[in-house]
Amino acid sequence: MVIKRPVTLFPLIRQISTQVSPRLARLPITANQVTAVSLLVGLYGNWFLAQGGFRSTLIGAGLFFLCYVLDNCDGEVARIKNQTSEFGDKFDTFVDWLVHATFFAALGIGVESETGNSLWFWLGWVGAAGSSINYFIALYMEVRFQAESRKESENAGAEFEDQASTGGDEEHPSLENWKQWVLFAFRELSRADFCFIVLALAVFDVAWVLLPTAAVGAHAYWATQFIRGARDYHV
Repeated sequence: MVIKRPVTLFPLIRQISTQVSPRLARLPITANQVTAVSLLVGLYGNWFLAQGGFRSTLIGAGLFFLCYVLDNCDGEVARIKNQTSEFGDKFDTFVDWLVHATFFAALGIGVESETGNSLWFWLGWVGAAGSSINYFIALYMEVRFQAESRKESENAGAEFEDQASTGGDEEHPSLENWKQWVLFAFRELSRADFCFIVLALAVFDVAWVLLPTAAVGAHAYWATQFIRGARDYHV
């Protein structure tokens, strides 16, 4: 039995942002200003995470969730107001990196202050380092891709810029069984809907499990992406 991929369900955060964006678009603000607000909200939430304790962690997770909503709204507002730009795309990516890198560092600081174990502090910074390496490798690969595209043809470069400004919709293949659906749902939750995981773990006071996961997973991810990218650009 083939199960259709739930394109209208994931990312879950867009079920919220698509309701908020039209209201934001009616305000005298730009898409880049929405991005800036999402940055401030995310960093403020991370400040709460660094305080440690159940209450502060829960508040931080809530603000992190709000940051995700606004992070999705900025692109939607840009399309509504016809404000898509290369700067806006780069600014949005920069904010994503900064919020996530400081998230892991702040969570590590908070768990250390609560437990007195410095291991959590270092796990947080290792996760932040992995997030940063991912960001800079992505920038490097994008520059190389643009250079290769210009060499091939101007049309190829124009197509890439259009995809970057719109987010580049992926193919939505069908899922053959419930196991593939579960794996797909988990992958989406761990990427675009990561804020739901953070909020759920904070509610049950186990947000600390993200630290060893990020310390290992973030570095494993950039290593595989770097190897794949190097293979793609090997001459």
